[in-house]
Amino acid sequence: MKVLYAVSEAKPFIAAGGLGDVAGSLPAALRRRLIGCRVVLPLYEGIPQKYKDEMHFITHITVPVSWRRQYCGIFEAKYNGVIYYFIDNQYYFKRQGIYGHYDDAERFAFFSRAVLEMLPAIDFKPDIINCNDWQTALVPVYYSKYYAWREGFENIKTVFTIHNIQYQGQYGHEVLGDVAGFAEEDAPLLENDGCINFMKGAIECANMVTTVSPSYANEILDPWYAHGLDHILNERRWKLHGILNGIDTVANDPATDPNLPANFSAEDPANKAVCKEALQKEMGLPVAPDVPLVGIVSRLVSHKGLDLVKCVLEEFLTTENVQMVVLGSGDWQYETFFSDMAARYPDRLAVRLGFVPALASRIYGGSDIFLMPSKSEPCGLSQMFALRYGSVPVVRATGGLRDSIQDSGNNEGNGFVFEDYNAHDMLHALRRAIHGYQDKEGWAILRRRAMECDNSWGKSANEYIKLYKALLKG
Repeated sequence: MKVLYAVSEAKPFIAAGGLGDVAGSLPAALRRRLIGCRVVLPLYEGIPQKYKDEMHFITHITVPVSWRRQYCGIFEAKYNGVIYYFIDNQYYFKRQGIYGHYDDAERFAFFSRAVLEMLPAIDFKPDIINCNDWQTALVPVYYSKYYAWREGFENIKTVFTIHNIQYQGQYGHEVLGDVAGFAEEDAPLLENDGCINFMKGAIECANMVTTVSPSYANEILDPWYAHGLDHILNERRWKLHGILNGIDTVANDPATDPNLPANFSAEDPANKAVCKEALQKEMGLPVAPDVPLVGIVSRLVSHKGLDLVKCVLEEFLTTENVQMVVLGSGDWQYETFFSDMAARYPDRLAVRLGFVPALASRIYGGSDIFLMPSKSEPCGLSQMFALRYGSVPVVRATGGLRDSIQDSGNNEGNGFVFEDYNAHDMLHALRRAIHGYQDKEGWAILRRRAMECDNSWGKSANEYIKLYKALLKG
């Protein structure tokens, strides 16, 4: 089986979020299971030179962008056993940053068309093209309209994966012809709520649609979560599947992580106490080995549930013998709130604005409890990192959090879960965690159970393989 994984970012080359983590890990897991998976992404200016030096030029072609044709260079590199293709066009991709440019619709329409146009040039005909998020959403549309019956393109199946339905590629009607190159009669495939919607086109045209957790696949059928696409998803729900993401358990291993001051494992967790003491010192908190330390590593935005934290943080800090560390950046209101609270309670709360990956590892490794009260969470990776590093998660039951964290109230779970989006429900879950922490023997059992959870990409890869095989048998 041959799979082409079309994506707008991939680690280690370049990434802006969780999509890059997925594209950097899932293809390698598929390869280890004898699936011929290759990846294609744009050749961005921001890719470090050391990776560019390892690429070699294959050829160049021209790609139609509406009424004109644009240069497309094709480069290749191999990483972690996977072949990566890079689409070069300096006009579109020689810029700072990946997203947020005025002509993103044209940039990613070009990239989507190039994914198909390059296939004869690389001598690789996939059985399946797996596209990801709105940036590659036009691939299934282009394929169904212009390529499905062309010689050399027959019988390719398309899968579209929704990582976050909030970002859909919505533009004015003028992009239909002048940018994307579709005829007016094709408009119903892409129109939604008065806009041209790239994601809607992929949902219509792809053979299968996946999301990054089973619960999120159910949630996006509800208007509360679907951001206007619930009607089309309900009409096409027969093609919708949820597969929980995984994490790279080799790169994220407390037994070998060089970012930790001391390494530890589920079998030998003693050095977690060393990591906690070092984190307290690094963040300017009093060294207190018996005080539970709560960690937050998050983008500071509303859908991460920070409104709940704002409501009860002062009550939490003043009524419980607890410490908290926060790492993240985002909206001004949350950055200001956490900074002000840290100034008021310097012995209880420490805040670092920005994102420092090494510090994130130390927070996972040094904290006892990890708080993730998201309003919505398609999959979430932080709770999986926390489990891996023995920081017991407190989460709201939504999306991938619901699928990966089970409440320990029955003495079988791996964390603490609250259902309703309510600040005092969150506070009650935190207090249950703190109460559990006081039982040192029981906490050690819970922490080991958390660390032994299997969130590797192997499980996810096996689910994708099942879906691919079913699609090809179809």
